[in-house]
Amino acid sequence: MNLTGNLLIGASEVPASEGTMKALNPATNQLIEPDFAFGGVADVDKAAKLADEAFDHYSHTSLAERSAFLERIADNLDAVSQELAARATLETGLPEAQLQGEAAKAATQFRQFADVVRKGRFLQLAIDPAQPDRQPRPRMDHRLQKIAIGPVAVFGASNFPISYSVAGGDTASALASGATVIVKAHNAHPGASEIQARAIRQAVQDSGLPEGVFSMVRGGGNAIGEALVDHPLIKAVTFTGSEQGGMALYRRAQLRPDPIPVFTEMTSVNPTFILPQALAARGAQIGDGFVERMLVNVGQACLKPAILIAVDGAGFEALRAAMVKRVTDAPARPMLTPGIHGAYLSGLDRLQSTGANLVAVGSVAHADLDGRSALLEVDGQRFLAENALAHEVFGPAGLLVKVKDETEMFAVARSLRGQLSATLHLEEADLDLARRLLPVLERRTGRIVVNAFAHPQEVSFATIHGGPFPASSDSRFTSVGMTSIERFLRPVTYQGFPDALLPEALRELNPLGLPRSVEGQ
Repeated sequence: MNLTGNLLIGASEVPASEGTMKALNPATNQLIEPDFAFGGVADVDKAAKLADEAFDHYSHTSLAERSAFLERIADNLDAVSQELAARATLETGLPEAQLQGEAAKAATQFRQFADVVRKGRFLQLAIDPAQPDRQPRPRMDHRLQKIAIGPVAVFGASNFPISYSVAGGDTASALASGATVIVKAHNAHPGASEIQARAIRQAVQDSGLPEGVFSMVRGGGNAIGEALVDHPLIKAVTFTGSEQGGMALYRRAQLRPDPIPVFTEMTSVNPTFILPQALAARGAQIGDGFVERMLVNVGQACLKPAILIAVDGAGFEALRAAMVKRVTDAPARPMLTPGIHGAYLSGLDRLQSTGANLVAVGSVAHADLDGRSALLEVDGQRFLAENALAHEVFGPAGLLVKVKDETEMFAVARSLRGQLSATLHLEEADLDLARRLLPVLERRTGRIVVNAFAHPQEVSFATIHGGPFPASSDSRFTSVGMTSIERFLRPVTYQGFPDALLPEALRELNPLGLPRSVEGQ
């Protein structure tokens, strides 16, 4: 595919209006051709107007038509998967085989959402038939379905250049809901973003849909993102990234004349608790596995296990030794961007300045943006005294928290902020302790894992990728999995409608054969 670097606004190829950029290869710290366009407020306005014009048509497409459209996107992504993975590798320094898996995952998500749409359960159809003879007051016929909330702005993430980017789960779930989508592509991987955007746009054209169903914009600073959040035609926003960035968008959206939801996935240290009997039985195995998962994506994963909590007792020294060995043997690898690399080094300095001891480092970095792995250690008392120790360090570093007893372990658990996930390693003899710890963790996370690690994550109906603040801005929703579609839906009741005027899914004879609740049954 010939990369043009243009913005893709509806069916139009839009050249730069606010300057250009080149992609950076973090492995070599060299720029890569071609130039990629930066747009501005006028480009956002054009995309938003097209999205709004397309919304009424697209949101009322049949379930069959919409699911076929999502499957066309999946087919198009499969067709460019090798080219996409190769370009993403140049722009991220991540292994090409890993990115081929990510491309396959992106296509799979679109097919999964096509199945969700086809089955129609997301509409949550409910019927309360009329009761004209009810006393003392008759009841009119009431019928409810969920509809799309409106045009959605999706902010692409830096760390997963495909599955959390232009063709990621946010775009797939929003399009599945019937929303039109404008993606703000992340500048860390502009070529990979363009390849994905063209695959989606081609599916829009081949499906005979209005051009405004999908657009992709890009900007050099905050202005284009702020314009998306501010635009009165945008009705919801998704964001994956830092707490600072996510909360800036969230607060801005609440200051609009018509506040809109901003669904953020921000920061998490994904704490791992090793209960005493598990520590004694397999401390070394758990420690090795923890560091292995910590180093995935050079530690640049939202589900990276970053903090491990264990009681200083039988098995602790074996745990610690295994972690030290795995970290020491780890090669330095390029991080995604200069900004992320710099923030990682600052994060390590912050941990040490607040009392954590550096106990192991990986192989020496040979390139400018290489991330060198690190293991730090702190006792429970110090951890509880310094809030900064519980904050995320985005990169290949982990913190071992040595607590003196179960009471201190509970205190550490209660001190944690909201998390995307938490992990328990336990044996049968630890079950009573686990039962007491479980309510503490349930209040602080959206997913609890036993005898495994939170990463990787399945994309399924039972998946939750969210949690109490600051893991996300609204713990009622997930940004991964089939139920992520619920972010972009709102209920509408049709009262007293003649059957011919009702949406097809709510008509009396149920012509689509969809699951419906009637009088709560």
